[in-house]
Amino acid sequence: MTRSAQPRKTANLSDSVQQQLNKYALAAGAAGVGVLVLGQTAEAKIVYTPADTNITPDHTIPLDLNHDGIVDFGFRDVNRRSHPYGFDHTGILSVIPANQANKIEGYSRTNGHYASALRAGVSIGPNAKFTTGPNIMATTFIDTGRVRPSNSVCNGPWTAGATRYLGLQFLIKGQVHFGWARLDVNCKDLHVFATLSGYAYETVANKAIIAGQTKGSDEETSAGPDAALTAPASKPTPLGLIALGSRGLSIWRREESAGAVRVSG
Repeated sequence: MTRSAQPRKTANLSDSVQQQLNKYALAAGAAGVGVLVLGQTAEAKIVYTPADTNITPDHTIPLDLNHDGIVDFGFRDVNRRSHPYGFDHTGILSVIPANQANKIEGYSRTNGHYASALRAGVSIGPNAKFTTGPNIMATTFIDTGRVRPSNSVCNGPWTAGATRYLGLQFLIKGQVHFGWARLDVNCKDLHVFATLSGYAYETVANKAIIAGQTKGSDEETSAGPDAALTAPASKPTPLGLIALGSRGLSIWRREESAGAVRVSG
């Protein structure tokens, strides 16, 4: 004799047990959110700092790229007279690494190192050529002792009169990072003047940065945590079943497929 199929009974959970399961599920969900956020902070990120700092003769301006209280580079602007009678006037703007591990993108000549004046969009990274410095950016010279004094001459890679970028390599906790500094440089009245208008660095070690880049590509294209947490679903999984782990999910899937999800009172 074949027994007729009878409806399955739904187990009733006491209020105290249900509360415990709900608390467990909420805690597990919060932990999952924490893991998601931590995972995102490890992605590539550009830290950009706007600035409006004038670099004037006979001053040295420190640059702390990542704001950790440690000076990474310095801009030194000097003006001196080399002739015994003060006829020769020389102005020199240079960028100086704070230590031997920090370097500047540039090139070397028999008379010293020079800092390249990079255009926006140039990649600054492991494939670039860096020197230890100090690196000359611009110089000016005039000899006023002549019968016909020469005109002040502005020389160096930073004398084009346009906004350019320094390519920088420095250490954070012993790891190499890359950054840039944006400056405008000009020669006037026997002196060299400059304005630092911003700087940035890449938080991921050994990852190149683009001159002028103020945001990481990952930041611009990735969806925020809210988007990941609010993805639409046909039906939410009951908290009590989530708390039961794989066994609970298995029960939920069976009931979902049969269209017989019932909530006990």
